[in-house]
Amino acid sequence: MDGFPSKATRVGDAQLDDACNGFQRAHPHRSAKRRLYFTQALAIALFIGALGFALASAPRPTLAALSAGAYVLFTAAILLRLFAAAHLRPVLTRLAAPAQTPAYTILCPLYREANVVADLVTALERLDYPRTALDIKLIVEDDDADTLAAALAAANAAHLDVIIVPARRPRTKPKALNAALSSARGDYVVIYDAEDRPHPQQLRAALAAFEDGAPNLACVQAPLAIDNGEASWIARQFAAEYAILFGELLPLLASLRLPFPLGGTSNHFRINALRAVGGWDPYNVTEDADLGYRLARDGYASAVIAPPTYEEAPVTFGAWLAQRARWIKGHIQTWLVLMRDPVRSAREMGLGAFAMMQLVLGGGIVAAFVHGPLAFILLIAALSPYDLLSPSAFALAMAGYCVAVFSALTAVALSGNFSHVRAALTMPFYWPLATIAALRALFEFIFKPHHWAKTAHGVSRRKPIAVRGDARA
Repeated sequence: MDGFPSKATRVGDAQLDDACNGFQRAHPHRSAKRRLYFTQALAIALFIGALGFALASAPRPTLAALSAGAYVLFTAAILLRLFAAAHLRPVLTRLAAPAQTPAYTILCPLYREANVVADLVTALERLDYPRTALDIKLIVEDDDADTLAAALAAANAAHLDVIIVPARRPRTKPKALNAALSSARGDYVVIYDAEDRPHPQQLRAALAAFEDGAPNLACVQAPLAIDNGEASWIARQFAAEYAILFGELLPLLASLRLPFPLGGTSNHFRINALRAVGGWDPYNVTEDADLGYRLARDGYASAVIAPPTYEEAPVTFGAWLAQRARWIKGHIQTWLVLMRDPVRSAREMGLGAFAMMQLVLGGGIVAAFVHGPLAFILLIAALSPYDLLSPSAFALAMAGYCVAVFSALTAVALSGNFSHVRAALTMPFYWPLATIAALRALFEFIFKPHHWAKTAHGVSRRKPIAVRGDARA
């Protein structure tokens, strides 16, 4: 087909145009293609002007009001983390019976991943699911010759196909997913990244969750676990972060029936619900976070399951910085989309869900920018004889650090990974790095809003995974 082997299908022009622009045409008010609406830019300018005027004319009351707002935000964030860490309970997952095997599509977007394609296919072949019911699509861009060759070599079974996407902007993962979604044959669809090693029973666990869930359950998220955490200090911190997020925070939000930002991989969808909300936004560089909240706006629910997917963390500061800056940039995109019409967003997802979104998503953005300055102020306050912080502010900041360290320690109880203890002891030195990433994210949001910083995989030794037979593994 177009000069490619029979196992390869090239995406046509119309299909590609729909993958790139279909979502924006159908849902312009939800697309991140446009960074700011005029009303948002005006509101930001008015806020900055009013704040500057208030600081100049009445500095003390203005600073008091800002301090009160900061107290409320950070107290709420600390309490949420504390409740999530103290609310430990294993996620129990039933497995669907072997006879219940509807068609399942697996989408695997690949770019510059030639060195790990074979490992990915090997991991997918371990899935406990009939091959006749699987529809695995390896998605490759046509200018990535090495990955294309590796994908064609690995696609040696009837349930494996290679989807070739013409290299066209935006060069993003969600564009590639949209291009392949139109040809998906499954009733359910899941996304795996190139370095993923999913638990063999994950598809059956997701299917059982859909069977047991309400009709509006559109997505179930499997936890992501890091299997190269000993490769470096950065990787160890990253592993602890994931243990807290996927082992504590997301299960809490799911139990409260509140929406949450999805992980970038191992999210399982009812394909009809996914298509109903428009698929992925190709211009949002954290399409997972965007989709989690967009599902909630349309009345759908998300849940979590237990069988994990093992992933590779960045091992160098440069790799971590590029990835984290992309995440923060995407969260800024997602928050601004939700805030184009905040009244409408609150009405669609519910007031409680909207408030929690502000805390989880908006609060996370704010925290990324203030971690560095806060760490500097705390250090100076601890060493200086001058009172740079009030006792209550100092106590609140220290409480935040203590609760976060406590969260990492309690994550050991669920994961059994005692390296999280080592990470917890130096975690306060890790958080200020987020400010560097946030500043880079802001720069890219202004000048390169849709640029996708690619994370290299297959660069470190990964721990062998001994999979147990139960669904808690």
